[in-house]
Amino acid sequence: MELGGVVRPDQVSLGVLVSTVGRDVIDAAVAGCGVGARRSGGKLPAHVVAYLTMAMCLFPDDDYEEVATKVTGSLSRWGCWDASWAVPTASGITQARKRLGREVMAEVFEGVAAPVATSDTRGAWLRGWRLLAIDGFEVDLPDTPGNVEEFGYAGSGKHRSAFPKARVVALAECGTHAFLAAEVGAYTVGEQTLAQRLYPRLRGEELLTADRNFYSWAAWDTAAATGAALLWRVSATLELPVVATLPDGTYLTALINPAVRGAARRGRILATARAGLEIGPDEAHLARVVEYDVPDREGNGKGEVIVLLSTLTDPADARADELAAAYHQRWETETANDQLKTHLRGPGKILRSRLPDLAHQEIWAWLTVHYALSVLIAQAAEAADLDPDRIRYTRVLRITRRTATGTAGFSPSGLD
Repeated sequence: MELGGVVRPDQVSLGVLVSTVGRDVIDAAVAGCGVGARRSGGKLPAHVVAYLTMAMCLFPDDDYEEVATKVTGSLSRWGCWDASWAVPTASGITQARKRLGREVMAEVFEGVAAPVATSDTRGAWLRGWRLLAIDGFEVDLPDTPGNVEEFGYAGSGKHRSAFPKARVVALAECGTHAFLAAEVGAYTVGEQTLAQRLYPRLRGEELLTADRNFYSWAAWDTAAATGAALLWRVSATLELPVVATLPDGTYLTALINPAVRGAARRGRILATARAGLEIGPDEAHLARVVEYDVPDREGNGKGEVIVLLSTLTDPADARADELAAAYHQRWETETANDQLKTHLRGPGKILRSRLPDLAHQEIWAWLTVHYALSVLIAQAAEAADLDPDRIRYTRVLRITRRTATGTAGFSPSGLD
């Protein structure tokens, strides 16, 4: 390993990448989804199709047959390919992907996407809490009737998007950029709706950061119930009554359930909180407010007020400056999105799948490949005692693509 984000080719190989997505995980997903081989001896059993689908995400500019030709040598070395088989045709791969269906790659992602950062990973922790971020992004898909019906367009009329779009909301590990969980839906399904399905996945040792678009009382209630710590930005106009002022300049507030109506009833809840008594979780949540100013972020001469809410109500657990710094780590999820969309897929490019089931399959394969690359980067960074941000994603991606092309020796006459 060299400093400056350079990784030597001998430290990153597709063999290590595939070890992240083991055959056992794929076989379990195939069995769980009931899409195993219908006949023995087929050259495209489900586990081979799963690896080919991931390879298609690694080589987005190549057609099906070219991708298969590039990786069959590597598949053979891993024991996933019989050297007597011929490289399959594009139509054969398409039919095999249809048999695999939309669920297997989602299960594969679920089977491998575990936390990556260790206690030595830089930028991954706030004291004992693993830093996570939640964010959403859109995915452009081929403009086919099936994809339009399944996912829909953004906008309408003159302002309609050129392609149908899927919406993805994901939990990412801030320190490593690894996606740990995701939800995929139609464009018409809002980010908050998809996020609500992710909050129950949180764990007590995690601290979730979120931008102000994600806050609602229901979302906070669901996420806080998991025992995970929360650090969310909210609108500066959100009404946050002061319950108690803390020594570090932060203050406690009561987040009152909007379903609680009537000024008198809400006033009683505030009075209870101010008296230091416990408030019912169905009525309100106690939260700590951190406010700070970011001067002239947009270059217009005006400062921007950042308002953060946290479940860490005791300054002894985390100082105000620590919380502000931890929230800044939330922007690492933007880097993860950029790696996925700009570098792995390519800027302005659409996915290749023309059928809804295959689009879902491809999105999950895409997320899985990004996860495997994130693992490689985190391991390389830890070995060199670097922040994973110092490892160039584009360099690792190029090396991985280069080491993946262990082409098996097939005669052109052997093609289907």
